[in-house]
Amino acid sequence: MTAPVRAGGYHVPVLLRESVDGLGVRPGGVYVDVTFGGGGHSREILRRMDTTARLYSFDQDADAICNAVQGDGRFHFVRSNFRYLKNWMRYYGETHIDGLLADLGVSSHHFDDERRGFSFRFDAPLDMRMNQQAALSAADVVNGYAEDRLADVLFLYGELRNARRIAAAIAAARSARPLATTGDLAAAVERVMPRERGKKELAKLFQALRIEVNHEMDALREMLAAATGLLAPGGRLSVITYHSLEDRIVKNFMKAGNAEGRAVQDFYGRTDTPFRLVNSKVTVPGDEELQRNPRSRSAKLRIAEKKGKESVDE
Repeated sequence: MTAPVRAGGYHVPVLLRESVDGLGVRPGGVYVDVTFGGGGHSREILRRMDTTARLYSFDQDADAICNAVQGDGRFHFVRSNFRYLKNWMRYYGETHIDGLLADLGVSSHHFDDERRGFSFRFDAPLDMRMNQQAALSAADVVNGYAEDRLADVLFLYGELRNARRIAAAIAAARSARPLATTGDLAAAVERVMPRERGKKELAKLFQALRIEVNHEMDALREMLAAATGLLAPGGRLSVITYHSLEDRIVKNFMKAGNAEGRAVQDFYGRTDTPFRLVNSKVTVPGDEELQRNPRSRSAKLRIAEKKGKESVDE
């Protein structure tokens, strides 16, 4: 049985006030927190809701259940990947939502739990699964992907310029014996990592594997597409990103309504977008938050509001 985890120690919520302010919580509204984690954002949303509002909080990790809010009928914990947002809202009989918050960063709990393999600070099994019932692990990727495919993953999701050299080093090491732990992986790539920025490059390698294992980019696209359809006019998206790949997808959805940022024009040639940007310039943590929580340093908050059917940009 999973030991209870204190919400305060599980994850420090990033841009808490700014992101929940961005939702513009209304009386009787339906809200979704697709990244429950330690529950910090959800608890703040609940604090601002009236007695008739509802909050659905998603997390696919079994550990997060320990942080679920007890004894509040407005709160519903959904143990699922947020890519299934549309299906779950249908299950609960919700035809629309008034706001959705996403903090796309990995919980501190995952980085600090040496059993999960998310960090190279510990010699742990190469796992990295958010949902431990999922079939694919980091060990499967590292040992089972063809060298070219592995290089593509490292380049695309880690933005590693020397992805092919790193993939070749991994392929050479695994030919002797399978790479089973984070320590095995770090040792396999040590010689091809630039000495002056070795830890940063290793972090990018781990990021790439984590994204591949958890299908993070596909899940993000599916969730944002579902949210775009579910949001009522005036409903808000409040999304915190941590790296350029996910930030680009969020930015494109908010500007054009699709992951590619492809502008759609109406019959008169006017750009037709589903959202109005609330903060045209991204919100980032201030000095006080950075001091209190250094892990927030790469966070960017984007907020957008769903337009009414009659609204189009000239």
